[in-house]
Amino acid sequence: MDAGDVVAGFRGAGGGDGGVHAAGHGGEDAEGALRGLSHNPSRVRVHGNPDPRVSVDDHMGEKQADAKRGDSDRRLGRRALLVGGAVAAVGTAALAREELAHLWWRLPGVEKPRVAGAVDFRGARWVAASPANYRRADRPDDYAIDRVVIHVTQGGYRSAVQVFQDPGHGAAAHYIVRKDGLITQLIRELDVAFHAGNRGYNERSVGIEHEGFVERASSFTGEMYASSARLTAAICGRYGIPVDRKHIIGHVEVPGTDHTDPGPHWDWDRYMGLVRKARSAGAVRGA
Repeated sequence: MDAGDVVAGFRGAGGGDGGVHAAGHGGEDAEGALRGLSHNPSRVRVHGNPDPRVSVDDHMGEKQADAKRGDSDRRLGRRALLVGGAVAAVGTAALAREELAHLWWRLPGVEKPRVAGAVDFRGARWVAASPANYRRADRPDDYAIDRVVIHVTQGGYRSAVQVFQDPGHGAAAHYIVRKDGLITQLIRELDVAFHAGNRGYNERSVGIEHEGFVERASSFTGEMYASSARLTAAICGRYGIPVDRKHIIGHVEVPGTDHTDPGPHWDWDRYMGLVRKARSAGAVRGA
């Protein structure tokens, strides 16, 4: 049995990256199109729209444009593993080996145990996102985590939670931080959330949403900055991520994105200072 047969076996048994989700969205092609979405509606440079005040729900009309741009979290499908011919077989084998490196943990007895409703950050509230809006994984064992991506919901807290629970939305972040500092976790850090609009960055990062609007400085409260900074510091400590602007970035800085969040009113100097302070305190406590 070669690598392609093993991966095909995972797929056929529903143990691969797409079994349940592909069926739920009309097959792998439909799934890939949905998962081409980035999480968030704060696009102000697409479709000639100069108005940044876009509701969360407005984002859902942009799925086809996102998919056409190739901004996808598409995974290797069965067709790629069944392409005939000697030349195609060489490339297929290489792709199969790469994918197998990220599937080994699905073997019986290998996957980490999970507890329903468990959170990765103490004090966070758990509200589950739709499984269609993320990919089950075993990070950092299968994908190293070396980035935190800062987002703004471009809407209210409730509307953001609702769309992240909608399987038709095709996107969600790991966390949402409310204006009053409440932290809600929707996806485990183990898993790959579809938040960045870039597959590689989805796989390597944790996404944090912040309630508000990019054009409103009043969205970003002291409580929000403080809670988010503690969360980011904890993530950096957990995965050994340097506390700097190369590794803690805005959605606008993700390659290929057309988003602008967190926008010009996000105070990066203030935020990074708070993250460093929280990280130092955590290091002293042994966190």
